[in-house]
This record gives sequence, structure tokens and C-alpha cells, in this order.
Amino acid sequence: MSTGELLSIEPQELEFAFELKKQISCSMQLKNRTNNHVAYKVKTTNPKKYCVRPNMGIVLPHSTFDVIVTMQSQKEAPLDMQCKDRFLLQSAVASPGATAKDITPELFNKESGNQVEECRLNVNYAPPQPPSPVREGSEEGSSPRASISDNETINPTESAVRIPSLALFKHLDLGFIERFETRDTRAHISKLTDEKNSAIQQSNKLHQELELLRRQGNKSRGDGFPFIYVFIIGLLILGALLGYLMK
Repeated sequence: MSTGELLSIEPQELEFAFELKKQISCSMQLKNRTNNHVAYKVKTTNPKKYCVRPNMGIVLPHSTFDVIVTMQSQKEAPLDMQCKDRFLLQSAVASPGATAKDITPELFNKESGNQVEECRLNVNYAPPQPPSPVREGSEEGSSPRASISDNETINPTESAVRIPSLALFKHLDLGFIERFETRDTRAHISKLTDEKNSAIQQSNKLHQELELLRRQGNKSRGDGFPFIYVFIIGLLILGALLGYLMK
């Protein structure tokens, strides 16, 4: 940590995990330990290579502020991973309540009698973090005839022909798949479609016939009550006549 009377800066070096053709960022923290508003401004020896956001601003009293430095993607790696770029951070006391709009070049001019501090930061390149290891191969005890995955290769020593799973065709377009269809395949698909439609029609027909039988059964049960009533009355009358004749 670089400690000054106005701002303390951490870290003292800007470290980038260098990687070709990739933007890389790091941050530096500015800490204001004073009771004043402190203005800062960041400069670099290679402005086309780096982007500083924000490159100037106000750090409030007894507060911290993070500045993000982004290195543009590089096509070539430097020799021995050594970097000669430098950064300069200037800080000066600003008026109370000042904002970034109030910062002027004269504020960092020592000849004007302003209290100005400067801190120089080196740039260091670090190798990128290696990727986490990925387990390869199948687990012990797994079947050697497991289904084919996207990246699996067929063992040339196998004598039996293995049918690839549908996962192998998930990236193929429809036109490519249609070129594999033969006339027999299309005829078989058409036959299955006709059988499916016929089965649906037979199912609908059976459903209609069952509904008709159900309605006829309900009607027969509804008409059966008057017939039984007449039959009972007839038996009563016949019994009465027989009783009268036997007297």
C-alpha cells in the first residue's frame, strides 16, 4: 500500500493475468483518510493500451473508491513477460462539496500553490490461471457398451454395427436428415400414418356406438315403469274376477 497525506493506494503494482486476445481488468483502491474532498487523476504512459474508469473523480472524506483499469486485448506477448508501462496517480485537495465536473487541470498544478501528491505505479504481468481439471473417460465398472455420447468414437475392433443415438443428429438441419430417407422409409411412415388415422376413426365410431347404447338403455328403463304398473293392475283385476266366480 502506498500511503500519502491525501490518498492511500492499494495495490502498489497493477497486476494483469495476461492472456492473448482477451481484455483483462484489475482495480486499485483509493482511500481518503482526511476530512477534505480529494480529487484524483490517473495518467499512463500508454493510453491506447489501457482504459481507466473513471480516470478522474472525487474521493469523499474518510471513504474509499475503486478505479478499474482495463488492458485491451493483445495480439503478442511481451518478451519475458516484462512490461515497461507506468501509471501516475495525482491527488489534490478539492473544495468542499466538489464533484468530478469541478476538476480542472489547474487543480493539479503545483506551481499554483495547490497541495498535490503523485504516486507512480508499475505494471506486472502474471500467467493466467490454469483451467480446472476435468475428469476424462468412464468410471470404473461402467459398461463398455454404453450409449454413444456426442464426443464418443466407435471402437474399430467392434464387429457389430452400432446404431448412433439421436444426440448425434441434434445439430443437423432437417434437409440433411431428409437426404437419408429412402423410398421404403417414406412408404413405411405413410403406412403408419394411415393406420394411426384409421385407428382414431374406429375409436370415435366405437365411442359413438357406446353412447347410443347407453341412451337406449336409459330410455328402456324409463319406459319400463308404466308396463309393470299395467301388469300389476291386470293381476289384481284377474284375481278379483276369479274370487267373484268362485263364490
